[in-house]
Amino acid sequence: MTRITKLLMTVGLMLTATLAVAHPGETGHIHNGFLSGLLHPMLGIDHLLAMAAIGFWSVRQNRIMKNATPIFVVGGMVLGAAIAWGGVSLVGVETGIAMSVLLAGVLIATMAKLPTVVGGALVALFMITHGYAHGTEMAAGSSLMAYMAGFVVATLAITFMGRGLGALMLKADNRVTRALGGVVAVVGGVLAAG
Repeated sequence: MTRITKLLMTVGLMLTATLAVAHPGETGHIHNGFLSGLLHPMLGIDHLLAMAAIGFWSVRQNRIMKNATPIFVVGGMVLGAAIAWGGVSLVGVETGIAMSVLLAGVLIATMAKLPTVVGGALVALFMITHGYAHGTEMAAGSSLMAYMAGFVVATLAITFMGRGLGALMLKADNRVTRALGGVVAVVGGVLAAG
């Protein structure tokens, strides 16, 4: 099997993960600390697609943006969680999460190249909504630091998985990349409408 086939199979398996337990506070599934933080980003199509798509998109950016994307992703996640833990209420978080998936798909489909300041701000803004959701859904009694470490590890793993796929796709026909971006954008649109 080729590396692309293996990576696409891995992505496919991750996308078929149970969607319902992505928000453990809403479904009654309670995990403590690190495991809960680790699982949250991996078990929801919205979180999984946004982080992987941002990693995928970052491969075609300038060197600074490409190298700084993981920092923007984690920084936005931690800031969003800190806002939630600080008791500040953000409106439209679920819509923001869905829109991050849609816009990340559009960025891939159009092969948009953005200046580092614009791209970094956009990525951080996307991730603030995801981090906020993680922060509000931390199970009672969980260790804040362990939970945060879990979602940071998962976020980086998903982002680097997206980058790996993006790097492999550099050798493929651009139409395939554009089609993948279109699929991600459509899923984001469906999430936003639902």
